Order: sequence, then C-alpha cells, then structure tokens
Amino acid sequence: MHVADKWNMGSVADLQQFISQNGFAVLVSANFNASHVPLLLASDEGEMGVLYGHLARANSHAKTIHGEQVLAIFSGPHSYISPTWYAATPAVPTWNYGAVHAVGRVELTSDEQTLKIIDATINKYEPTLLQQDNIMPEQYKSKLAKAIVGFKIVLTSIQGQDKLGQHRKMEDQQGVVAGLSASPSLDAKQLLNYMQQKNIGMGV
Repeated sequence: MHVADKWNMGSVADLQQFISQNGFAVLVSANFNASHVPLLLASDEGEMGVLYGHLARANSHAKTIHGEQVLAIFSGPHSYISPTWYAATPAVPTWNYGAVHAVGRVELTSDEQTLKIIDATINKYEPTLLQQDNIMPEQYKSKLAKAIVGFKIVLTSIQGQDKLGQHRKMEDQQGVVAGLSASPSLDAKQLLNYMQQKNIGMGV
C-alpha cells in the first residue's frame, strides 16, 4: 500500500482502532482468491495483533488458506470530493477515504476455537443473541459450525492512510466540510462524521 507521509494514519494503536471499528474486510491470497469476511482483532496478541475469522467450508478459499500469507483490506468511510467545493482553482475531483492494509500468515483453528470465534463475533455485534437459546440453541450452532473453517492471522505488517484533505489550505478544507454537509449522499455524511471524530481536514 502506498502511504503518503501527509496521510499516514499514525501509530499501530491508531491502525488497530480503525480495524476494530471497520471489521468487515476483503481477505486476499497470493493466488488472487479473495473473500469478504468479518474479522476480529486481538490487539494484545503478537507484535501487531492477531485477526480471527471464519470462511464457509464450501468456499474454495478455505481449502488453500492454511499457511498462506494474506492481505486483509479494511475500508472506512469514503466519498467523492467535488473541485467546486474548493476556494482555490484550478482543481480536480478526488476521492477521500480511510483504509488499512494488514498482512499476516494464516493458521487454521480447532473446532473449539472456531466456536469461540463465532461467539466473540456475535458478542461484538449482537451480545444479547447469545442468551436467546430459542433462536440459536447450542446444538444448532454446533451443527452449523461444521460447515465453516475458523482461522487466525498473525499480523506481520500493518499500514493505514487517512486521505481526508488535511494537506489543503484551510479555506479548501472548510469548503469540503460545507460540501459534504450539504450533500444528500450517505457516503458524504459518513465521511464527514469520520472527519469530525478524528478532527482531520475540518479547516480549523
């Protein structure tokens, strides 16, 4: 991943926080097998963290992934940026975004560990579901677990970029904020909220 110094996301902790908040990833192998999967980060494991996830056993990716070095791409909010929003001209359209690339080697997990990954995923996104045995009884969950393959990725490299217009003059940043605020696009609103949370590119 090319990361310009002016858009570097920051420390490993900053990158890990981004992953935790944007956990749906594209997992890519060297043979161009790619899968869209939710991944959980254990930031306190390994030097840079360990990712946990699962694939459908029927997915051909699951048959080749053990031992592979893979790339996990995490995308955050993003939006089109119009040059008409800038105070300065000439200018061209661009696209602003946040993204993290994480590289590591895959190890398959045991059936017991895979069930723990499933529970941890549910606990993150819908913790009350774990108490609703009528919806997801243990026997049913164990049966479905046989149809998936759990894995972990021990990270060896992690890079992140926040391209949020922070390199532009204050007047241009303020124009982008105004443009995103006025846009009916959901992408624009999500990007503006992300910029506000990080206080980047806000023209202040």
